[in-house]
Amino acid sequence: METPNSAPPTRPRLKRGAEIELTLEKFADRGKSLARLDGYVVFVAGAVPGDRVRAKVFKRKKSFAEARLLEVLEPSDLRTEPRCEYFAACGGCKWQHVEYEAQLDMKQQAVAEALAHTGGLDLEALGVEVRPTLGAEDTSGIYFYRNKMEFSFAAQRWLTDWEIASGETLDKTFALGLHVPGRFDKVLDLKACYLQSEWSARLVNGVRAFAKEHGWEPWHARNHTGFLRHLVIRTPAHTDERMVVLVTNGYDAERMAAFSDWLRADFPEVTTLINTVNTGVAQTAYGEAMHTVFGSGVVHDRMGDYTFEIAPNAFFQTNTKQAERLYDVVVEFADFKPDDLVYDLYCGAGTISLTVANQVKRVVGVELIEEAVQNARANAEANGVDNCTFVAGDMLELFTPAFVEEHRHPDVLIIDPPRAGMHPKVVEQVAALRPERIVYVSCNPQTQAMDLKRLMDTTAAGYRIEAIQPVDLFPHTHHIENVIKLVPA
Repeated sequence: METPNSAPPTRPRLKRGAEIELTLEKFADRGKSLARLDGYVVFVAGAVPGDRVRAKVFKRKKSFAEARLLEVLEPSDLRTEPRCEYFAACGGCKWQHVEYEAQLDMKQQAVAEALAHTGGLDLEALGVEVRPTLGAEDTSGIYFYRNKMEFSFAAQRWLTDWEIASGETLDKTFALGLHVPGRFDKVLDLKACYLQSEWSARLVNGVRAFAKEHGWEPWHARNHTGFLRHLVIRTPAHTDERMVVLVTNGYDAERMAAFSDWLRADFPEVTTLINTVNTGVAQTAYGEAMHTVFGSGVVHDRMGDYTFEIAPNAFFQTNTKQAERLYDVVVEFADFKPDDLVYDLYCGAGTISLTVANQVKRVVGVELIEEAVQNARANAEANGVDNCTFVAGDMLELFTPAFVEEHRHPDVLIIDPPRAGMHPKVVEQVAALRPERIVYVSCNPQTQAMDLKRLMDTTAAGYRIEAIQPVDLFPHTHHIENVIKLVPA
Protein backbone atom coordinates (compact mmCIF):
# COMPACT_ATOMS: atom_id res chain seq x y z
CA MET A 1 0.00 0.00 0.00
CA GLU A 2 1.14 3.53 -0.56
CA THR A 3 2.01 5.16 2.76
CA PRO A 4 2.46 8.81 3.79
CA ASN A 5 6.23 8.41 3.65
CA SER A 6 6.06 7.23 0.05
CA ALA A 7 3.94 10.15 -1.19
CA PRO A 8 5.69 12.79 -3.35
CA PRO A 9 6.98 15.80 -1.36
CA THR A 10 4.67 18.37 -2.98
CA ARG A 11 3.81 21.61 -1.15
CA PRO A 12 0.26 21.31 0.21
CA ARG A 13 -2.40 23.56 -1.26
CA LEU A 14 -5.07 22.81 1.34
CA LYS A 15 -5.95 24.18 4.74
CA ARG A 16 -7.37 22.28 7.68
CA GLY A 17 -11.15 22.49 7.58
CA ALA A 18 -11.31 22.86 3.81
CA GLU A 19 -14.08 20.91 2.06
CA ILE A 20 -13.00 19.32 -1.20
CA GLU A 21 -14.25 16.96 -3.89
CA LEU A 22 -12.07 14.00 -4.78
CA THR A 23 -12.05 10.91 -6.97
CA LEU A 24 -10.32 8.06 -5.16
CA GLU A 25 -7.66 6.25 -7.17
CA LYS A 26 -6.48 3.30 -5.10
CA PHE A 27 -6.41 1.67 -1.70
CA ALA A 28 -3.70 2.92 0.62
CA ASP A 29 -2.15 1.97 3.95
CA ARG A 30 -4.38 0.84 6.87
CA GLY A 31 -7.49 0.61 4.76
CA LYS A 32 -7.67 4.21 3.64
CA SER A 33 -8.07 5.24 0.02
CA LEU A 34 -5.88 7.68 -1.89
CA ALA A 35 -6.69 10.61 -4.16
CA ARG A 36 -4.56 13.37 -5.65
CA LEU A 37 -5.16 17.08 -6.09
CA ASP A 38 -2.63 18.48 -8.56
CA GLY A 39 -0.27 15.70 -7.55
CA TYR A 40 -0.77 16.26 -3.80
CA VAL A 41 -1.83 13.09 -1.97
CA VAL A 42 -4.99 13.02 0.15
CA PHE A 43 -5.99 9.96 2.21
CA VAL A 44 -9.66 9.34 3.00
CA ALA A 45 -10.86 6.64 5.41
CA GLY A 46 -14.17 5.00 4.48
CA ALA A 47 -13.82 5.83 0.79
CA VAL A 48 -13.39 3.24 -1.96
CA PRO A 49 -11.34 3.50 -5.18
CA GLY A 50 -13.65 4.83 -7.86
CA ASP A 51 -15.73 6.88 -5.43
CA ARG A 52 -16.34 10.55 -6.13
CA VAL A 53 -16.65 12.10 -2.66
CA ARG A 54 -16.91 15.29 -0.67
CA ALA A 55 -14.45 15.33 2.21
CA LYS A 56 -13.14 17.68 4.91
CA VAL A 57 -9.40 18.09 5.55
CA PHE A 58 -8.45 17.49 9.19
CA LYS A 59 -4.70 16.90 8.91
CA ARG A 60 -2.17 18.60 6.63
CA LYS A 61 1.47 17.64 6.19
CA LYS A 62 4.14 18.64 3.69
CA SER A 63 3.65 15.59 1.51
CA PHE A 64 0.07 14.51 2.23
CA ALA A 65 -3.23 15.37 3.87
CA GLU A 66 -6.00 13.36 5.51
CA ALA A 67 -9.66 14.14 4.99
CA ARG A 68 -12.86 12.91 6.63
CA LEU A 69 -15.51 11.51 4.33
CA LEU A 70 -18.63 13.71 4.32
CA GLU A 71 -20.63 12.42 1.35
CA VAL A 72 -20.33 9.90 -1.46
CA LEU A 73 -21.29 11.85 -4.58
CA GLU A 74 -20.81 9.00 -7.07
CA PRO A 75 -20.30 5.48 -5.63
CA SER A 76 -17.65 3.11 -6.90
CA ASP A 77 -18.54 -0.22 -8.50
CA LEU A 78 -16.51 -1.79 -5.69
CA ARG A 79 -19.01 -0.63 -3.06
CA THR A 80 -21.62 -2.85 -1.42
CA GLU A 81 -24.22 -2.34 1.28
CA PRO A 82 -22.79 -3.00 4.77
CA ARG A 83 -24.61 -5.80 6.54
CA CYS A 84 -24.26 -4.37 10.06
CA GLU A 85 -26.32 -1.42 11.28
CA TYR A 86 -23.42 -0.29 13.50
CA PHE A 87 -20.92 -0.22 10.63
CA ALA A 88 -20.64 3.58 10.32
CA ALA A 89 -19.66 3.98 13.99
CA CYS A 90 -17.96 0.71 14.93
CA GLY A 91 -14.31 -0.10 14.37
CA GLY A 92 -14.74 -3.87 14.26
CA CYS A 93 -15.41 -4.21 10.51
CA LYS A 94 -14.07 -1.24 8.56
CA TRP A 95 -14.60 -2.74 5.10
CA GLN A 96 -18.11 -4.15 5.09
CA HIS A 97 -18.85 -1.53 2.42
CA VAL A 98 -16.28 -3.08 0.04
CA GLU A 99 -17.00 -6.12 -2.16
CA TYR A 100 -15.11 -9.12 -0.81
CA GLU A 101 -13.22 -9.82 -4.03
CA ALA A 102 -12.00 -6.21 -3.99
CA GLN A 103 -10.84 -6.70 -0.39
CA LEU A 104 -8.76 -9.70 -1.49
CA ASP A 105 -7.27 -7.74 -4.40
CA MET A 106 -6.40 -4.90 -2.06
CA LYS A 107 -4.61 -7.23 0.36
CA GLN A 108 -2.56 -8.69 -2.48
CA GLN A 109 -1.69 -5.12 -3.46
CA ALA A 110 -0.83 -4.26 0.16
CA VAL A 111 1.75 -7.03 0.31
CA ALA A 112 3.27 -6.09 -3.06
CA GLU A 113 3.57 -2.42 -2.14
CA ALA A 114 4.99 -3.14 1.31
CA LEU A 115 7.73 -5.25 -0.26
CA ALA A 116 8.41 -2.58 -2.89
CA HIS A 117 8.19 0.63 -0.83
CA THR A 118 9.23 -0.53 2.64
CA GLY A 119 11.48 -3.41 1.65
CA GLY A 120 12.90 -1.82 -1.49
CA LEU A 121 12.43 -5.13 -3.32
CA ASP A 122 11.88 -5.16 -7.08
CA LEU A 123 9.70 -8.26 -7.40
CA GLU A 124 9.72 -8.16 -11.20
CA ALA A 125 13.52 -8.16 -11.26
CA LEU A 126 13.50 -10.96 -8.69
CA GLY A 127 11.19 -12.97 -10.94
CA VAL A 128 8.47 -13.48 -8.32
CA GLU A 129 4.86 -12.33 -8.03
CA VAL A 130 2.52 -11.99 -5.08
CA ARG A 131 -0.05 -14.73 -5.47
CA PRO A 132 -3.78 -13.86 -5.29
CA THR A 133 -4.98 -13.70 -1.69
CA LEU A 134 -6.45 -16.92 -0.31
CA GLY A 135 -9.85 -15.79 0.94
CA ALA A 136 -12.69 -17.59 2.67
CA GLU A 137 -13.72 -20.62 0.64
CA ASP A 138 -17.38 -19.55 0.58
CA THR A 139 -19.26 -16.35 1.38
CA SER A 140 -20.48 -17.71 4.72
CA GLY A 141 -16.87 -17.55 5.90
CA ILE A 142 -16.68 -13.75 5.69
CA TYR A 143 -19.07 -13.34 8.63
CA PHE A 144 -19.17 -14.97 12.07
CA TYR A 145 -15.61 -16.21 11.61
CA ARG A 146 -13.94 -15.24 14.90
CA ASN A 147 -13.57 -17.86 17.64
CA LYS A 148 -12.78 -15.20 20.26
CA MET A 149 -14.29 -11.80 20.96
CA GLU A 150 -13.61 -9.30 23.71
CA PHE A 151 -16.44 -6.91 24.57
CA SER A 152 -16.16 -3.93 26.91
CA PHE A 153 -18.51 -2.59 29.57
CA ALA A 154 -18.69 1.20 29.87
CA ALA A 155 -20.54 3.79 31.92
CA GLN A 156 -20.32 6.14 28.92
CA ARG A 157 -22.33 4.95 25.94
CA TRP A 158 -21.75 6.22 22.42
CA LEU A 159 -24.97 6.80 20.49
CA THR A 160 -25.09 6.22 16.74
CA ASP A 161 -26.69 8.79 14.45
CA TRP A 162 -29.70 6.53 13.92
CA GLU A 163 -30.10 5.92 17.65
CA ILE A 164 -30.18 9.69 18.22
CA ALA A 165 -32.62 10.17 15.32
CA SER A 166 -34.96 7.53 16.74
CA GLY A 167 -36.13 9.96 19.41
CA GLU A 168 -36.18 7.17 22.01
CA THR A 169 -35.08 7.75 25.57
CA LEU A 170 -31.84 5.78 25.76
CA ASP A 171 -29.73 4.81 28.76
CA LYS A 172 -26.38 6.54 28.24
CA THR A 173 -24.88 5.19 31.47
CA PHE A 174 -24.51 1.52 30.46
CA ALA A 175 -22.98 -0.05 27.37
CA LEU A 176 -21.68 -3.49 26.47
CA GLY A 177 -20.03 -3.78 23.09
CA LEU A 178 -17.02 -2.44 21.20
CA HIS A 179 -15.12 0.82 21.56
CA VAL A 180 -15.72 3.61 19.10
CA PRO A 181 -12.48 4.13 17.09
CA GLY A 182 -10.23 6.60 18.84
CA ARG A 183 -12.26 6.69 22.07
CA PHE A 184 -10.97 4.77 25.10
CA ASP A 185 -13.94 5.86 27.20
CA LYS A 186 -16.96 5.39 24.89
CA VAL A 187 -18.50 2.08 23.87
CA LEU A 188 -21.23 1.19 21.38
CA ASP A 189 -24.03 -0.79 23.00
CA LEU A 190 -24.12 -3.57 20.42
CA LYS A 191 -27.30 -5.61 20.03
CA ALA A 192 -25.85 -7.45 17.00
CA CYS A 193 -22.39 -8.30 15.69
CA TYR A 194 -21.32 -10.25 12.61
CA LEU A 195 -17.81 -11.13 13.76
CA GLN A 196 -18.22 -14.12 16.06
CA SER A 197 -21.58 -15.93 16.00
CA GLU A 198 -25.28 -15.30 16.41
CA TRP A 199 -25.10 -17.27 19.66
CA SER A 200 -22.39 -14.91 20.89
CA ALA A 201 -24.62 -11.90 20.16
CA ARG A 202 -27.47 -13.50 22.11
CA LEU A 203 -25.12 -14.05 25.03
CA VAL A 204 -23.97 -10.41 24.98
CA ASN A 205 -27.58 -9.25 25.05
CA GLY A 206 -28.39 -11.68 27.86
CA VAL A 207 -25.42 -10.57 29.98
CA ARG A 208 -26.36 -6.92 29.50
CA ALA A 209 -29.95 -7.56 30.62
CA PHE A 210 -28.80 -9.60 33.64
CA ALA A 211 -26.30 -6.96 34.76
CA LYS A 212 -28.78 -4.08 34.44
CA GLU A 213 -31.49 -6.03 36.23
CA HIS A 214 -29.13 -6.64 39.17
CA GLY A 215 -27.78 -3.09 39.21
CA TRP A 216 -24.17 -4.05 38.52
CA GLU A 217 -22.18 -0.96 37.57
CA PRO A 218 -20.13 -0.87 34.37
CA TRP A 219 -16.55 0.43 34.39
CA HIS A 220 -16.11 4.19 34.12
CA ALA A 221 -12.85 4.69 32.20
CA ARG A 222 -12.28 8.23 33.48
CA ASN A 223 -13.32 7.80 37.13
CA HIS A 224 -11.92 4.24 37.43
CA THR A 225 -15.07 3.04 39.16
CA GLY A 226 -17.58 0.27 38.52
CA PHE A 227 -17.62 -3.52 38.78
CA LEU A 228 -17.99 -4.89 35.22
CA ARG A 229 -15.04 -4.44 32.85
CA HIS A 230 -14.96 -6.97 29.99
CA LEU A 231 -16.81 -9.97 28.61
CA VAL A 232 -14.64 -12.43 26.68
CA ILE A 233 -16.26 -15.24 24.68
CA ARG A 234 -14.47 -18.18 23.08
CA THR A 235 -16.40 -20.36 20.61
CA PRO A 236 -14.08 -23.00 19.06
CA ALA A 237 -14.78 -23.85 15.43
CA HIS A 238 -14.51 -27.64 15.66
CA THR A 239 -15.88 -28.45 19.12
CA ASP A 240 -19.08 -27.58 20.97
CA GLU A 241 -17.24 -26.15 23.97
CA ARG A 242 -17.89 -22.54 25.00
CA MET A 243 -15.91 -20.31 27.35
CA VAL A 244 -17.10 -17.15 29.07
CA VAL A 245 -14.66 -14.86 30.89
CA LEU A 246 -16.15 -12.08 33.00
CA VAL A 247 -13.54 -9.48 33.92
CA THR A 248 -14.44 -7.54 37.06
CA ASN A 249 -12.98 -4.84 39.25
CA GLY A 250 -12.48 -7.03 42.32
CA TYR A 251 -13.77 -10.43 43.36
CA ASP A 252 -17.32 -10.86 44.67
CA ALA A 253 -18.19 -14.50 45.40
CA GLU A 254 -21.89 -13.80 45.90
CA ARG A 255 -22.24 -11.98 42.60
CA MET A 256 -20.29 -14.66 40.73
CA ALA A 257 -22.52 -17.37 42.19
CA ALA A 258 -25.60 -15.51 40.97
CA PHE A 259 -24.09 -14.96 37.54
CA SER A 260 -23.07 -18.61 37.32
CA ASP A 261 -26.58 -19.84 38.19
CA TRP A 262 -28.13 -17.54 35.58
CA LEU A 263 -25.60 -18.52 32.89
CA ARG A 264 -26.10 -22.23 33.40
CA ALA A 265 -29.88 -21.84 33.26
CA ASP A 266 -30.14 -19.49 30.26
CA PHE A 267 -27.02 -20.51 28.28
CA PRO A 268 -26.38 -24.19 29.07
CA GLU A 269 -24.02 -24.41 26.07
CA VAL A 270 -21.34 -22.65 28.15
CA THR A 271 -18.90 -25.30 29.37
CA THR A 272 -16.65 -23.14 31.52
CA LEU A 273 -16.86 -19.78 33.29
CA ILE A 274 -13.83 -17.82 34.48
CA ASN A 275 -13.80 -14.65 36.55
CA THR A 276 -10.71 -12.55 35.88
CA VAL A 277 -10.02 -9.84 38.44
CA ASN A 278 -8.46 -6.60 37.18
CA THR A 279 -8.26 -3.80 39.74
CA GLY A 280 -5.77 -1.72 37.75
CA VAL A 281 -6.56 1.29 35.59
CA ALA A 282 -5.39 -0.30 32.32
CA GLN A 283 -8.28 -1.30 30.08
CA THR A 284 -7.29 -4.90 29.51
CA ALA A 285 -9.00 -8.25 29.87
CA TYR A 286 -5.92 -9.55 31.68
CA GLY A 287 -5.71 -9.22 35.45
CA GLU A 288 -3.95 -10.16 38.66
CA ALA A 289 -6.12 -13.20 39.42
CA MET A 290 -8.33 -15.76 37.68
CA HIS A 291 -11.06 -17.86 39.32
CA THR A 292 -12.59 -20.84 37.52
CA VAL A 293 -16.24 -20.68 38.59
CA PHE A 294 -17.32 -23.86 36.80
CA GLY A 295 -15.95 -26.20 34.18
CA SER A 296 -12.33 -27.04 33.39
CA GLY A 297 -11.13 -23.46 32.80
CA VAL A 298 -10.15 -24.29 29.21
CA VAL A 299 -11.73 -25.11 25.86
CA HIS A 300 -10.40 -27.18 22.96
CA ASP A 301 -10.27 -26.67 19.21
CA ARG A 302 -8.81 -28.70 16.37
CA MET A 303 -6.49 -27.86 13.53
CA GLY A 304 -5.97 -30.65 11.08
CA ASP A 305 -5.36 -33.87 13.00
CA TYR A 306 -4.54 -32.19 16.31
CA THR A 307 -6.55 -30.94 19.26
CA PHE A 308 -5.37 -27.86 21.15
CA GLU A 309 -6.15 -26.81 24.69
CA ILE A 310 -6.93 -23.09 24.91
CA ALA A 311 -6.60 -21.31 28.23
CA PRO A 312 -8.39 -17.98 28.92
CA ASN A 313 -5.34 -15.83 28.09
CA ALA A 314 -3.74 -18.15 25.53
CA PHE A 315 -3.07 -17.01 21.96
CA PHE A 316 -4.90 -19.04 19.34
CA GLN A 317 -5.56 -17.93 15.77
CA THR A 318 -8.95 -16.23 15.89
CA ASN A 319 -10.11 -17.61 12.52
CA THR A 320 -9.64 -21.36 12.86
CA LYS A 321 -10.67 -22.38 9.35
CA GLN A 322 -8.49 -19.81 7.59
CA ALA A 323 -5.62 -20.58 9.97
CA GLU A 324 -5.77 -24.16 8.69
CA ARG A 325 -5.32 -22.82 5.16
CA LEU A 326 -2.46 -20.63 6.38
CA TYR A 327 -0.70 -23.65 7.82
CA ASP A 328 -1.27 -25.57 4.58
CA VAL A 329 0.72 -22.82 2.84
CA VAL A 330 3.48 -23.14 5.46
CA VAL A 331 3.69 -26.88 4.76
CA GLU A 332 3.75 -26.28 0.99
CA PHE A 333 6.50 -23.66 1.20
CA ALA A 334 8.61 -25.64 3.69
CA ASP A 335 8.75 -28.66 1.34
CA PHE A 336 9.52 -30.94 4.27
CA LYS A 337 11.71 -34.02 4.07
CA PRO A 338 11.42 -36.91 6.57
CA ASP A 339 14.88 -36.21 8.03
CA ASP A 340 14.40 -32.45 8.41
CA LEU A 341 15.14 -30.64 11.65
CA VAL A 342 12.84 -27.62 11.96
CA TYR A 343 13.17 -24.53 14.13
CA ASP A 344 9.79 -22.90 14.79
CA LEU A 345 10.55 -19.39 16.06
CA TYR A 346 7.94 -17.46 18.06
CA CYS A 347 6.04 -20.75 18.30
CA GLY A 348 3.40 -19.65 20.82
CA ALA A 349 1.33 -22.62 22.01
CA GLY A 350 2.88 -24.84 19.33
CA THR A 351 0.13 -24.87 16.71
CA ILE A 352 2.52 -24.79 13.75
CA SER A 353 5.05 -27.07 15.46
CA LEU A 354 2.49 -29.80 16.05
CA THR A 355 0.92 -29.36 12.62
CA VAL A 356 4.21 -30.14 10.86
CA ALA A 357 5.69 -32.63 13.36
CA ASN A 358 4.48 -35.78 11.60
CA GLN A 359 6.28 -34.76 8.40
CA VAL A 360 9.77 -34.22 9.82
CA LYS A 361 12.29 -35.81 12.15
CA ARG A 362 12.17 -33.17 14.88
CA VAL A 363 10.84 -29.68 15.66
CA VAL A 364 12.40 -27.20 18.08
CA GLY A 365 9.95 -24.47 19.07
CA VAL A 366 11.21 -21.24 20.64
CA GLU A 367 8.97 -18.78 22.48
CA LEU A 368 9.52 -15.88 24.87
CA ILE A 369 6.41 -16.42 27.03
CA GLU A 370 6.85 -19.25 29.53
CA GLU A 371 3.09 -19.88 29.86
CA ALA A 372 2.81 -20.41 26.09
CA VAL A 373 5.68 -22.90 26.18
CA GLN A 374 3.97 -24.83 28.97
CA ASN A 375 0.80 -24.84 26.87
CA ALA A 376 2.77 -26.09 23.84
CA ARG A 377 4.27 -28.94 25.86
CA ALA A 378 0.85 -29.91 27.20
CA ASN A 379 -0.61 -29.86 23.67
CA ALA A 380 2.21 -32.08 22.38
CA GLU A 381 1.68 -34.59 25.19
CA ALA A 382 -2.11 -34.60 24.76
CA ASN A 383 -1.73 -35.32 21.02
CA GLY A 384 0.92 -38.01 21.50
CA VAL A 385 3.58 -35.97 19.69
CA ASP A 386 7.04 -36.85 20.99
CA ASN A 387 9.35 -35.22 18.44
CA CYS A 388 8.81 -31.59 19.51
CA THR A 389 11.05 -29.73 21.93
CA PHE A 390 9.88 -26.36 23.25
CA VAL A 391 12.31 -23.83 24.69
CA ALA A 392 11.38 -20.64 26.55
CA GLY A 393 13.61 -17.62 26.13
CA ASP A 394 14.50 -14.43 24.31
CA MET A 395 15.56 -14.92 20.68
CA LEU A 396 18.41 -12.45 21.15
CA GLU A 397 19.94 -14.58 23.87
CA LEU A 398 19.06 -18.06 22.61
CA PHE A 399 20.66 -18.12 19.17
CA THR A 400 24.18 -18.89 20.21
CA PRO A 401 26.57 -21.50 18.84
CA ALA A 402 25.85 -23.49 22.00
CA PHE A 403 22.12 -23.58 21.24
CA VAL A 404 22.70 -24.81 17.69
CA GLU A 405 25.23 -27.35 18.94
CA GLU A 406 22.70 -28.66 21.46
CA HIS A 407 19.73 -28.88 19.06
CA ARG A 408 21.61 -29.41 15.77
CA HIS A 409 21.62 -27.16 12.75
CA PRO A 410 18.13 -26.62 11.28
CA ASP A 411 17.19 -27.60 7.75
CA VAL A 412 14.06 -25.44 7.82
CA LEU A 413 13.34 -22.26 9.74
CA ILE A 414 9.72 -21.20 10.33
CA ILE A 415 9.38 -17.62 11.60
CA ASP A 416 6.08 -16.19 12.84
CA PRO A 417 6.93 -13.08 14.88
CA PRO A 418 4.56 -10.55 16.50
CA ARG A 419 3.44 -7.45 14.56
CA ALA A 420 6.67 -5.59 15.40
CA GLY A 421 8.69 -8.16 13.45
CA MET A 422 12.17 -9.40 14.38
CA HIS A 423 14.90 -7.51 16.19
CA PRO A 424 17.67 -6.59 13.69
CA LYS A 425 20.14 -8.75 15.63
CA VAL A 426 17.77 -11.71 15.38
CA VAL A 427 17.72 -11.21 11.60
CA GLU A 428 21.52 -11.41 11.67
CA GLN A 429 21.35 -14.59 13.73
CA VAL A 430 18.87 -16.10 11.26
CA ALA A 431 21.19 -15.21 8.38
CA ALA A 432 24.12 -16.81 10.17
CA LEU A 433 22.21 -20.09 10.57
CA ARG A 434 21.74 -20.31 6.79
CA PRO A 435 19.11 -23.06 6.70
CA GLU A 436 18.08 -24.62 3.39
CA ARG A 437 14.57 -23.11 3.54
CA ILE A 438 13.01 -20.22 5.47
CA VAL A 439 9.25 -19.78 5.76
CA TYR A 440 8.37 -16.35 7.13
CA VAL A 441 4.76 -15.90 8.32
CA SER A 442 3.71 -12.37 9.20
CA CYS A 443 0.58 -10.48 10.28
CA ASN A 444 2.28 -7.19 9.27
CA PRO A 445 3.63 -6.93 5.70
CA GLN A 446 5.41 -3.67 6.57
CA THR A 447 7.66 -5.16 9.26
CA GLN A 448 8.01 -8.35 7.25
CA ALA A 449 9.33 -6.28 4.34
CA MET A 450 11.87 -4.53 6.58
CA ASP A 451 13.08 -7.86 7.97
CA LEU A 452 13.43 -9.32 4.47
CA LYS A 453 15.42 -6.30 3.31
CA ARG A 454 17.83 -6.78 6.23
CA LEU A 455 18.06 -10.50 5.56
CA MET A 456 18.65 -10.14 1.84
CA ASP A 457 21.12 -7.28 2.37
CA THR A 458 23.19 -9.50 4.64
CA THR A 459 25.89 -10.67 2.26
CA ALA A 460 26.51 -13.83 4.29
CA ALA A 461 22.89 -14.87 3.78
CA GLY A 462 22.45 -14.77 0.03
CA TYR A 463 18.75 -15.66 0.04
CA ARG A 464 16.14 -15.12 -2.64
CA ILE A 465 12.35 -15.04 -2.46
CA GLU A 466 10.78 -18.03 -4.16
CA ALA A 467 7.07 -17.58 -3.35
CA ILE A 468 4.68 -15.11 -1.70
CA GLN A 469 1.18 -16.03 -0.53
CA PRO A 470 -1.23 -13.70 1.33
CA VAL A 471 -4.00 -15.39 3.34
CA ASP A 472 -7.09 -13.55 4.57
CA LEU A 473 -7.84 -14.37 8.20
CA PHE A 474 -9.70 -11.11 8.85
CA PRO A 475 -12.44 -10.33 6.30
CA HIS A 476 -13.74 -6.73 6.32
CA THR A 477 -10.51 -5.40 7.82
CA HIS A 478 -7.19 -4.27 6.31
CA HIS A 479 -5.29 -6.94 8.24
CA ILE A 480 -3.57 -9.73 6.29
CA GLU A 481 -1.36 -12.72 6.98
CA ASN A 482 1.44 -13.22 4.47
CA VAL A 483 3.74 -16.20 3.92
CA ILE A 484 7.08 -15.91 2.11
CA LYS A 485 9.44 -18.70 1.14
CA LEU A 486 13.17 -17.99 0.95
CA VAL A 487 15.88 -20.28 -0.35
CA PRO A 488 19.66 -19.77 -0.77
CA ALA A 489 20.48 -17.76 -3.89
